[in-house]
Amino acid sequence: MKGVVDPIEFGLEPTVDELAPILRRLRRDLREAARSLGRAEARYLVDTYYQVQDYRKRAWLQHGALTKAGEPAAMTAWVGETMHQVERVIAAALEEWGRTQPGAVWARQIVGIGPILAAGLAAHIDVSRQPTVGHLWAFAGLDPTRRWNPGEKRPWNNDLKVLCWKIGESFWITHRHPASYYGPLMERRKELEDERNERGLYRDQALEHAKRVAKDTDAYTYYSQGKLPPAHIHARARRWVVKLFLAHYWEHERRRLGLAVPLPYPVAYLGHPKEDLIPPAL
Repeated sequence: MKGVVDPIEFGLEPTVDELAPILRRLRRDLREAARSLGRAEARYLVDTYYQVQDYRKRAWLQHGALTKAGEPAAMTAWVGETMHQVERVIAAALEEWGRTQPGAVWARQIVGIGPILAAGLAAHIDVSRQPTVGHLWAFAGLDPTRRWNPGEKRPWNNDLKVLCWKIGESFWITHRHPASYYGPLMERRKELEDERNERGLYRDQALEHAKRVAKDTDAYTYYSQGKLPPAHIHARARRWVVKLFLAHYWEHERRRLGLAVPLPYPVAYLGHPKEDLIPPAL
C-alpha cells in the first residue's frame, strides 16, 4: 500500500493475507473453539492481543538497544519472537470468530478496520442495549458531558474507548489509501478544526486548558495564546470521525436486527436537514 508505513513499527493489525497461513495451521479443535467464542472470551482475547503486542514491541526495542551496545541479546530476541507468534495466533483466532459476527464482517470491509478492531467492536457493542447512537457514544466514552467523579463507577467502557482511539488512528494512518472512506473525512475535519482554531473560536477553551498544563510545555505555548495545539486539533478530528463511524456501525446493526433507528438528535429535534447526514461507507 503506497504511502503506508511499516505495520510492525506503527502497530497496524495483520492483514488477511498475513493471517491465512496461520489459520491453516491452527488445529481443527482450536478453530472450532475460536468460532464458538462467547463475547466475554472475545473481549479477553482482544485485550490480551494488545498486551502481548506491547510486550513484543518492548522486547524488540530492548533487543535493538542491547545489540547496538554490543551486549548479549539472544533471549530478548527469543521473547520478542515468541510474543510475535502468540500475537499472530490470537489474531488468527479472532479473525475466525469475526467471520461468525455480522457486525465484524461489515466492519472488515472498511479500510482501516482489521480483524482485531472488528472483533473488538462485535465483542463490546450490543446495539439492542443502545436505543440511540448517543447511548453508544456515551458507552464508548465519547460523550464529553459525562464526568467520572471520585468514588463513582466509571460511566463508560474503557476498553471500548481505547479501541475507538485505535480505530481513529488507523483511519488516519490509512487516510491516503485510494479506497479509504473515513480517513479523508478525518482529514477534512482536521482542516475545518484548524480553520476554526485560527479564527479564535476555541479561545475560551484554550485559556481554560492553559490553567491545567505545565508552563514549560509546547501545549501551554498554544493554550496561553488562545489556540489549541496540533495534538488537540488531531484529537478533535479523531473523535469526530470515530463517532461518525460508530453511528454507521450502530445503524447497520440495528437495521440488521430489525430494531428502530431513530434520526440523530440534531435532525429529529433541532431542525437540521436530513441531507446533512453523511452516509455510511457501505
